[in-house]
Amino acid sequence: MPDNYNYLYELSDPRHVVPMYEHNGEEIFVIDGHIHMWDASEQNIIHRGGEEFIQCFYDYHTAFTPADRVWDLDTEYRTMTPERTTRDLFENAAVDMAIFQPTYLTDFYETGFNTVERIAEVVADHPDRFVLNGMFDPRDGEEGMAYLEELHEAHELQGVKVYTAEWRGESKGWRLDSDESFEFLQKCVDLGIKNVHAHKGPTIRPLNRDAFDVADVDDAASSFPDLNFVVEHVGLPRLDDFCWIATQEPNVYGGIAVAAPFARTRPRKFSEMMSELLFWIGEDRILFGSDYGIWEPAWLVEAVMESELTPEDRAEYGVEWDLDAKRKVMGENAAELYDIDIDAKRRAFQNDNISDQFDLGAHYGANDPAAAD
Repeated sequence: MPDNYNYLYELSDPRHVVPMYEHNGEEIFVIDGHIHMWDASEQNIIHRGGEEFIQCFYDYHTAFTPADRVWDLDTEYRTMTPERTTRDLFENAAVDMAIFQPTYLTDFYETGFNTVERIAEVVADHPDRFVLNGMFDPRDGEEGMAYLEELHEAHELQGVKVYTAEWRGESKGWRLDSDESFEFLQKCVDLGIKNVHAHKGPTIRPLNRDAFDVADVDDAASSFPDLNFVVEHVGLPRLDDFCWIATQEPNVYGGIAVAAPFARTRPRKFSEMMSELLFWIGEDRILFGSDYGIWEPAWLVEAVMESELTPEDRAEYGVEWDLDAKRKVMGENAAELYDIDIDAKRRAFQNDNISDQFDLGAHYGANDPAAAD
């Protein structure tokens, strides 16, 4: 591990801390709703877009991350391993569970960027800690439909991630409300896949901003009321558009990955964004996500949990960002969508392999060892 990877401490080090977040003495069960495990190594890049993409991610990383936690691009950022990912998320972070959202980008990366196949290994090692989502791209036609079925059969999918701005040959994107997309959404209904996570947020070089427009969520959500549409990044920079759509579609949720780091660097902007979300869709339809490995939850969870609305926003919007709301956003809402029994997980985590590895059993309620005679 590089020398400057200084926030990861050996368990014997007195700086080691237990990761489940506590706020004013209250334990918060955190489900990170948006994580990746990518390979942007130079040998995996086959198109200039691959290098531009990871460089853009790194720009986001350095712009929001505390200076003492910035990772080196080439030695720490380009590639995430299973060991690194579990350590970043669970040892010194405030995360109890996490949901993988795949991103393929096979025109940019020879083996893909963040594929189900790449992620599946770490999920298999820690099945109680991770949720693995699948994907579809309607441009893949019958082959893509068969692949979605294969993924569901192999992993019992509860959700999929869609990336409407991905380049594919001459195509530079697709729409969630297209006839072809509706065929895949119907397949999700038929298979019992109920959660559709759509990247609808800031553009990432070299992808096109308009291909991430949130507008196509409207008809899709209306046409498939049995599906839950989680709009990742809450449509930024089109937050208003997202809110006006989501307020009339009860099956549309907002994932605050990308919005979350504003809690540290631009707290008044974060207050404004959260006030809009709480006003329009309420605390029951907002989900926390760190967007790991763009950022790490070790500092991001604390930034969000310690954030407050400004007095002006509280007065204008008439909403509260209190402990009950934070508890829902940080984990309970994701648990509801993914049928996660938080109490049962706490019991299971007393002696699972993550708790054994990082000495977390006591935090989840395991009995303290008897005192020596």
